[in-house]
Parts: sequence; structure tokens; C-alpha cells
Amino acid sequence: MPKNKIKTKKSQVVQEEILDIPEDEIWTYQVEGLAAPKINTSYKNKKLAKIAFVLFIIFAIIFSLYFSVRALLNTGTLEYNEIEGKPGEYELIQFSNNGSITEFTVNGIASLNYDTEDTGMLLGEAEAGNNDIVVYDLTKKVTKIHEYAFNCDGTLQKIYISADVTDIDAKSFYSCWALQCIYVDENNPNYCDIDGVLYNKDMTEIICYPIDHDRYLRLKEGYAHLDENGVQIPDLVDDNGNPMEELWGTTDKYDEAYFEEYNLKVRTYVIPSTVEKIGPLCFNYANLRYVYLPEGLKEIGTLGFFDAGNINAIYSYKNNEVNMETKYTEGMFQTVYPSLPEGLEKIGSDCFTKDRGLTYMYIPSSVTYIGHHAFWDAVYKEDGDLHGIAQMNVACDEATFKSGTVGSSWLPKYDYMLFKKNIDVNYSAERMAMPE
Repeated sequence: MPKNKIKTKKSQVVQEEILDIPEDEIWTYQVEGLAAPKINTSYKNKKLAKIAFVLFIIFAIIFSLYFSVRALLNTGTLEYNEIEGKPGEYELIQFSNNGSITEFTVNGIASLNYDTEDTGMLLGEAEAGNNDIVVYDLTKKVTKIHEYAFNCDGTLQKIYISADVTDIDAKSFYSCWALQCIYVDENNPNYCDIDGVLYNKDMTEIICYPIDHDRYLRLKEGYAHLDENGVQIPDLVDDNGNPMEELWGTTDKYDEAYFEEYNLKVRTYVIPSTVEKIGPLCFNYANLRYVYLPEGLKEIGTLGFFDAGNINAIYSYKNNEVNMETKYTEGMFQTVYPSLPEGLEKIGSDCFTKDRGLTYMYIPSSVTYIGHHAFWDAVYKEDGDLHGIAQMNVACDEATFKSGTVGSSWLPKYDYMLFKKNIDVNYSAERMAMPE
């Protein structure tokens, strides 16, 4: 067989470039077109340049994060999807406020009405009470509201639900910080409201207590008024005569009796006796002081009272007659006792997380399910003493209680020395008497 011929490539010889630099200039010689070398000389304003560069980077990061969040939450766009198998019916997927919308109606598909000559200007945004900001297409009915549809809105105060909306996810209104009321058309077959608090139609489930509902109640109960532009002005003033939005304690001007009356009118809520379930996220971040639960209540949903840290006490009540009144009045209950009601069966995960205002908790023998982290971070240490739910009282004996479903880390924990420690559990406990 013939031998394979291997081709070789001759290497090219590169001529060495020799710079003719005098020896006395070797360290300072400048090549044409390049900057002169810095030998034994400092750069001017070097430290200032570094500081300026760092500040520029920090500003750029903050700037980008700010506008990224605004792009996500305040784009001023509304997103809908047509419901599969139901032509002409739509689901509201995302409501993104542009900062101008304080009231919104869920009925037909909505769009923002921008000025045709200036697309950066919304019609009606310069005039309080003008409804030209939002335009509705009532030929395309919205019948469903998606979970987290109104997530983290900080401007919207009132939501109106039309009769066509028959499916509302309980998590639709999570973290709507300015939301005062949710109103439902009386002809809606599945939902209703009591004074702006959302329920299902047969009043067996409370779905959403709006986070800023106490602001609405301050106006209703005479602790605030509206000015000529419809802006709410507080009538409460501090000891120096300066207006204050809320009353958080006694002052020289407002004594204990006045403070207690304020709490009962504005920061107390009575759940109707027909309610069997508190929905998930129902009272998240609610500014309440006292809550009254009916003895017929069976379930408190996941995150039901999440971070409602101002709640000082939970009471349960029993009446022979149906109670539909949500405002507390003296003598309205036949029987009242502290903490969770007899007959309660389920406490959802993270139900009372961060509720550090509570000081007493009793779990009746009827409870067979407690979700994970149900009372997480509901106790804390201050000046060497425990505050919040410092001990857990359980009606059942330990064996019976643990035979039910109990989620991980359900007990409150506190930092003790260098480790976290569960609080004590009092099994076979008797319920505390009603305080005088």
C-alpha cells in the first residue's frame, strides 16, 4: 500500500520589533497613540473617583429596583382571560393600579381611558370623583376573580362586585393596604357583604375583612369627616392639638373610658352566628382589638388572622337566636367566654402567626387539626419576661391531643439564651373565666 503523504506547513519567521529607546528614558518613554505611563505619580482625585463610582452603582441598583417594582405593581394595566368552555365570560387575572384608581367595579372587561392627545394622561385623574379613568365593556362579562388579582395594591379603597361575578378566590385581595370596603350587588347569587365585609351568600363563610376597614369605621362612627374635596380628615387630635389618624391609647385628652369606647366602635368585630368558616387570609393585617367568634364556627382557614398583631383578645359567644349584627353592643350575647369556641375543628397553617397582642389561648377538645406554624412568632421576650401567648392551654389530655393532626412547629417559640424553645403546653386544662 502506498504510504500516506503528510503535508507540512512551513512556519513563518516573525521579524523582531526593536524599539530604539534611550536608557535614560526607558521608564518614561511614550508610545505614539497611547497615554503616557504613570511612574511614581498618583492619579488625580483617585479617592473621589472611587466614591463617585460606588455611589453611581448604588444609585443605579436602587433606581432599577424602584422602577422594576413600579413596572410590576403600577403598570396601569388590567389582565383578563376568557374562561374555557364559557364563551363571552372572562376571569380577572391581574388588577394593576396606576396610582389613580381608588374605586373599581368588577363587571365587564375594563380598560384605562388615556387622553388620545397625551397618552401619559388619564382622563379624570385631575378631578376627584371623576369616573372617566376606567372604561367598561359590558358585552364581555367578568364572572371570576383570580387568586391574588388585587395583590399588594396600595391605592384602591373600594371594590364593587357585580351580580355576574360568581367565583371569587379567597386570596384575591391579599395585602390590599388601602382597601376599606368590598360591596356586592344584592342580586349576586353566590356572594354578599355586610357593611363592606365580604361573605358567601348563605353567610356560612366570611371571606375578606378589608385591611383598612377601620378607616371606614372611623368616618362612619364620627371620628373623622370629609372635606369639600371628599378627603377624609381625622377629628382625633393629640395633646398638642395636632390631628392624628388613629387612637392607640389614652392621652390627657382621651381617658380610658373614651379609648375603650373607640375600640368597641372601630376596632371590634362580631362574626355573625351563621358563620361556620373563616376563609384563608380573611383577617390578614387587620387593625382590630377584639374579635367575637360564634360557637358554630368549625374552621379557621390558612393565614386566617396572619399578622393581625393588634388583636388583644378573642372571645366566643353563644345565642339562642340568630345574630347577624357585626357591631358590638352591650348585652348582645347570651353566653361569652374567652378564646376559641367549643365545636371548632380546624385551625389552619400560620393562622395566628405574629399575633403578639394575644395573651391567652385555649384549644377546645373539638379541635382535631392544627396546621404547621399555626401560632408561630406569637410570643416574644422583653426585659427578661415573656409576652404574647406565653403558654398554650389544651382541653384534651396529651395522648388524645396528639392523636389528631398537628403540624410541625405549631407552637409559639421564643429565643432562650442561644436556642429557640417551645412554650409550655397545659394539657387537660380548664378554660379561664371571663375577665370582669
